[in-house]
Amino acid sequence: MPSGMHQVEVGLPINMVWDFVKDMDNWAPLIPGYIQHRKFSNRQSTWEFNSNIGFIKKKISLMVTIKEWVEPTRITFHLKGLNEELSGEGYFLAEAIDKNKTSITGFLEITAAGAMGPLVNTVLKSYLPKVTKEMAIAISTKLEELNRI
Repeated sequence: MPSGMHQVEVGLPINMVWDFVKDMDNWAPLIPGYIQHRKFSNRQSTWEFNSNIGFIKKKISLMVTIKEWVEPTRITFHLKGLNEELSGEGYFLAEAIDKNKTSITGFLEITAAGAMGPLVNTVLKSYLPKVTKEMAIAISTKLEELNRI
């Protein structure tokens, strides 16, 4: 399955990291290709992205369902394509390194099905690590910016 994982460290206590990531409105716009998201509840939302995955350039809509909130360390979620045959899952993990430093890990796994599935999955294998890295870095950068103010 195509997947990506990236880990970064931020110079903030874990509770400050959790206060930011527990609300998707804070970090959803930081995901590469973000257009918009709409919350139906604190566990379910739709997200729209402009995809630029090799030869695939189109708007992708996903239903995101939060499977688990474990304060202050982990959020796990399931993804289902609304306009494409995509499915997957991911997580956000925060681990205290010490009282003023936290390790943040982002993980994303997506699989395409259908006639184009094998070709799309080949492209996703190189694309997802880049997206996951960009997302983790954007979240850590935003967290540090907000806490410098």
